[in-house]
Amino acid sequence: MDDKRLLRSQLLQRLWRHINPRRRKQFALLFVLMFMASFAEILSIGALMPFLGVLTMPEQIFDHATAQPFIQALGITAPAQLLLPLTIVFMVAVSFAGLMRLFLLWANAKLSSGTGADISISVYRRTLYQPYSVHCNRNSSEVINAITSKTDVVVMVISTIISASSSTVMLIGILIALFSIDPFVALSAIGGFGFIYVFISRLTRGRLAMNSQVSARETTQVIKSLQEGLGGIRDVLIDGSQSTYCQIYRNADLPLRRLKAENEVISMSPRFIVEALGMVLIAALAYSLARQEEGFVQVVPILGALALGAQRLLPVLQQLYAGWAFLRSANDALHDALELMEQPLPDYVGQPVMQPLPFNDHISLNQLGFRYSSQEPYVLKQLNLTIAKGSRVGFIGVTGSGKSTLLDIIMGLLQPTNGLLQIDNQTVTLSNNRAWQAHIAHVPQAIFLADSTIEENIAFGVAQDQIDYQRVRQAAQQAQIAESIESWPKKYQTFVGERGIRLSGGQRQRIGIARALYKRADVIIFDEATSALDNETEHAVMQSIEGLSSDLTVLIIAHRLTTLKNCTQIVELGKGGIKRVGSYQDIAK
Repeated sequence: MDDKRLLRSQLLQRLWRHINPRRRKQFALLFVLMFMASFAEILSIGALMPFLGVLTMPEQIFDHATAQPFIQALGITAPAQLLLPLTIVFMVAVSFAGLMRLFLLWANAKLSSGTGADISISVYRRTLYQPYSVHCNRNSSEVINAITSKTDVVVMVISTIISASSSTVMLIGILIALFSIDPFVALSAIGGFGFIYVFISRLTRGRLAMNSQVSARETTQVIKSLQEGLGGIRDVLIDGSQSTYCQIYRNADLPLRRLKAENEVISMSPRFIVEALGMVLIAALAYSLARQEEGFVQVVPILGALALGAQRLLPVLQQLYAGWAFLRSANDALHDALELMEQPLPDYVGQPVMQPLPFNDHISLNQLGFRYSSQEPYVLKQLNLTIAKGSRVGFIGVTGSGKSTLLDIIMGLLQPTNGLLQIDNQTVTLSNNRAWQAHIAHVPQAIFLADSTIEENIAFGVAQDQIDYQRVRQAAQQAQIAESIESWPKKYQTFVGERGIRLSGGQRQRIGIARALYKRADVIIFDEATSALDNETEHAVMQSIEGLSSDLTVLIIAHRLTTLKNCTQIVELGKGGIKRVGSYQDIAK
């Protein structure tokens, strides 16, 4: 148990390190506000005693030494005259306490949401900056879940901690007020109520810890099942496998919702027990006090203060317990979110944009080797190749021969395990990798199209108010798709649908080419960009590629050798190395 408590403490310390200095100052101001709200609670409970006293025994209040300065200041001459000012004082005190609680709630919600937005953006930013090799080893469902659901958990953790801190300060204030009225009453109240919460917390802590682990796992499974079912919707419809995916979703979603319901019951159940106990306790105290010599009238103010104190005390204790229950149930989700929050950022983040690496002559690969991990075999080994600027180089080879891996290395997405990638004899390293990538545009087999306009998809990644519309049209003309776009009613403002579902395969590929040309890169890489097209469409797309400027260096992976017939050089890969290099005529023999 001590180890688990230490782990939770470490998680919260790690979380605090991710709170920026501006938010930390706001937290400090919030704590000041908590003490002010606590003081307001003391005033409201303290104002009740003289108010009830003047209702039941005004003469004693009038003769009390403490009340004399107040009486003289207002010029009061009879006990009955005390009722109106003390009523007003009590009303003002209670109203002030209510306003302070409301203001504290607003400040808590505002600070929690602001901090949550900071953390969510930080997680997304750090994830986007991770190397390609990291993304290759991740399940996107886990990342999406962490950025959305688990980041929300972090926000709730922050809100819970703030609420718990506020509740603790308020609890101290209420107890101070009750102790000043009657120590026996205060001890009875906190002892009776506190015992119930401690007893229930010990019964439920193991269940909450287990629910935390299951909840973190099943939340990811829910997103995964949604992605798989909706991502493969065409196959689902054709195969009629809707029931299978519904069952997969049900198997993940139903246990998750049951856990949430169970956690809610665990966190809320003590309230009803304690409310009933509170009434019993007040009744017992009333009976006990009424039997004293002073009589019932004398104890009415004490009972009234106790009732008001209990009314303030119970929500505070419930909030503390619910916060404790939530922190236990959110342990694993918080851990997962922190792992993403602590992803390292590359050195170039926040630095001025690098000037592109000089590229005037050639790209060379020297004794290049690569494997994805130390436990896996080499995909490429001792590979040597020179690619001249302005050339058209095709890559062929059987599946698994390393074609895409080689181009990922050339694009700077993967770092060589051995050997060098050099540009005009300058080695590409992590420090200048971004400067080399400024030269590169990539056209994959499956073009990702956002559910936005043609214009925005060609200028992909550029803010809408910064799109150069003339440049968009020029890129579309070079990709030989401008004529089709301009024949549509909305032209470049046409929406393509999710993943470009409203466009044909050839149109999607040409938009991908236009996107590469909009970037004005001088190295364009086509990774099996035409393999999913029919022969006629592939021929048209290849004509678009062949019509590109001779200043551009074009690298093409293709399954069909005929696709590469106009390349200046063809490289055949096999068994982790280069089998042959030659012209189309040489390779076709």
